[in-house]
Amino acid sequence: MCGRFVLNANGQAVQQQFDLLTTPKIEARYNIAPTQPLSVISNENPSEVTYYRWGLVPKWAKDLSMASKMINARSETVEEKPSFKHAFKRRRCLIPTTGFYEWTKRDNQKVPMYIHLKAHPVFAFAGIWEIWNSPQGDEVRTCTILTTDANPLLKDLHHRMPVILPKDDYDMWLSSDELPSTALKPLLQAYPTEDMDYYQVSTQVNRVANDVPELIDRYNPPRQAMLF
Repeated sequence: MCGRFVLNANGQAVQQQFDLLTTPKIEARYNIAPTQPLSVISNENPSEVTYYRWGLVPKWAKDLSMASKMINARSETVEEKPSFKHAFKRRRCLIPTTGFYEWTKRDNQKVPMYIHLKAHPVFAFAGIWEIWNSPQGDEVRTCTILTTDANPLLKDLHHRMPVILPKDDYDMWLSSDELPSTALKPLLQAYPTEDMDYYQVSTQVNRVANDVPELIDRYNPPRQAMLF
């Protein structure tokens, strides 16, 4: 699962990682949450960053209310589900990130962990996107993050993880062609354990309104004072 993530890279780093034509204006964000706008590189505009709403809304939806329930899509069944199958074939995107959060239980409490790649400060989730037209005629682009079974490192935190695409797979994922599932599904694997790491962070991240650099600082619990 992926319900919160971070993008705190500068525009030049994003441009270089995704081979963009121009340097995007990236505002550092440390607590990106569902229904908020995301920086996206879509197969509609593969050479620039655009902004989509997080939480896919199918064309047939009556309103945007279902978006908060559609922030992730299971890669194993994405080509079968009515909400996702057409987007999977035709409308794919990369969602730039520098890390994401997952919560685990410790001492009967939910503790946040910050997960990142060891060697790549900027990387990308595999996403799909859709266009929803409001009754007033407004066109809204929305997206969701694909997930897969967690790798051995992250299984202790959660049984699911976002699909992280290696750079070598970007071109195929952003193809404008309607590709068959047999070409796309092999890309949707758990990222290698040895290339990832995580550490505990402060519970300040639990509050969506908090969006400061300190959220990704390593948490060091206060030591108890010696009694003697």
